[in-house]
Amino acid sequence: MIVLSAMVLLFHVFILAGVIPYSIVWAGKISTRENMMMFEAISIFINALLIIILLLKVGYIQNKISRRKLQFVIWCFIILFGLNTIGNLFAKSRFELYCFTALAFLSTVLCLRIVVDKGEIKNA
Repeated sequence: MIVLSAMVLLFHVFILAGVIPYSIVWAGKISTRENMMMFEAISIFINALLIIILLLKVGYIQNKISRRKLQFVIWCFIILFGLNTIGNLFAKSRFELYCFTALAFLSTVLCLRIVVDKGEIKNA
């Protein structure tokens, strides 16, 4: 999940840099560069936050945050990815429809797996 999130973060950096056209994301509804910059900044922040939360969860970053609080935040990501999966089903771009619907669903399932695992998770 950490690698997957890092790849998604890099994808959004490429969109922000203009390497990848922004017309293939956000259901094709972004019409201006300013809107794209705002939405991509939010997406980069969310993906970076998820990476940090997962690194905290697996203990790669030492912390005093309770397991319960980390679990709560990951549940929030499960809801976010679930809603994103549904939203991607209405995308105008076929790339977003097929690739990102599957990616959002996979992210939902992987995060769910992380929070319901009763044992110690070695790799998020």
